[in-house]
Amino acid sequence: MTQNIKKQFGIWMDTQHARIVGRPFGETDTFSVIAIETVEGNQNPPHKFFKQILTHMQNAEEVHITGTGTSQEQLINFMKESPQFKNTVTNESTSNKMSDEKLVEFMAEKLH
Repeated sequence: MTQNIKKQFGIWMDTQHARIVGRPFGETDTFSVIAIETVEGNQNPPHKFFKQILTHMQNAEEVHITGTGTSQEQLINFMKESPQFKNTVTNESTSNKMSDEKLVEFMAEKLH
């Protein structure tokens, strides 16, 4: 019996860095860090940075965004304005930077 796995992603971000957690191609139940994005130069507004992040989340059904500051809220608003992500379920929380292992554990808990 095939299981319908949601396309779920998690992001830890601040204004300069983002680490994206998802299920690597072919995996069904294991999350891992699939990408790291960094702001190049001074990007204000940060739309280019947001687009870089979203390229790793094609057909996302659910996204949990965490981090410091207000970047999470800005990314959620950016996603709502984008036709590709307007129906994506988004949640947010605030957290300090954590190791990749802790981030994967955190996102697996939030997305299951």
